[in-house]
Amino acid sequence: MPPVQVLVMQDGPNYFDEVSYALDNLDGRTLSPFVVVSIQNGGSDAIKSERGLEYDTMSPRYAEFVNSEILPAVQTAAARFGFQHLEFSKHPKDRGVFGCSSGGAASLSAAWFSGSFFRVIAYSATLVDQQDHADATGARADYPFGAWEYHSSQQLILNTQPRKNIKVFHHNSEFDLGYNCSAALINQTGANRGINNTAGDPLQWTDGHHNWKVAGARTAAALKIAGYQYRHVYSLGTHHCDPLAILATLADTLVWAWAD
Repeated sequence: MPPVQVLVMQDGPNYFDEVSYALDNLDGRTLSPFVVVSIQNGGSDAIKSERGLEYDTMSPRYAEFVNSEILPAVQTAAARFGFQHLEFSKHPKDRGVFGCSSGGAASLSAAWFSGSFFRVIAYSATLVDQQDHADATGARADYPFGAWEYHSSQQLILNTQPRKNIKVFHHNSEFDLGYNCSAALINQTGANRGINNTAGDPLQWTDGHHNWKVAGARTAAALKIAGYQYRHVYSLGTHHCDPLAILATLADTLVWAWAD
């Protein structure tokens, strides 16, 4: 049995139903077979949570955890149920990452920093400053505004050469988190004297780095200018990680993501 393709899903098992619905609605389109590995997050949410540490830290550590611990554990478990020959491909083009919110940020970062995943699917991705301000891994020093740095401040997507070997689908909603909060200028490198509210109330973010709507638009523009393979969906009348947006687009997204 040759090595199989794999889609690693964050925040499992939350999105199994959406993936199942998408696969049932391909409407005759072909899609390469892959195994979905769903990883439960570390718990809680936002800054100083385990989930935040795993998903919002700008480093290869989460990808290393998936590659060195999760995927081998799944293969070992599968063998006990009669799938002794299950082996996940290590070729980046055979590997995808999927997530929403901080899970979307984790998906992009896993591909960006490790090079071990080619296909990225990110809904309402938290490409904002959710990295722990007391981070002890060194990521905070390198990326002061966390995932906001992908599209603004350092503008990693635009300024990283050579381009990363990734293909990116990303989505954001009209009424995504922080949609009515002020946003720092795209090239602003200094911090605003505002509130980065770890409680997660979108009406209390005044630091300029917590507008998911602006982050999504800037990310799309950066991916286009930099010449990446990308697809951006902006859904009207919807909210953060809106099931309506995911259900309406995921079948098309999977086909597009696995098209080459």
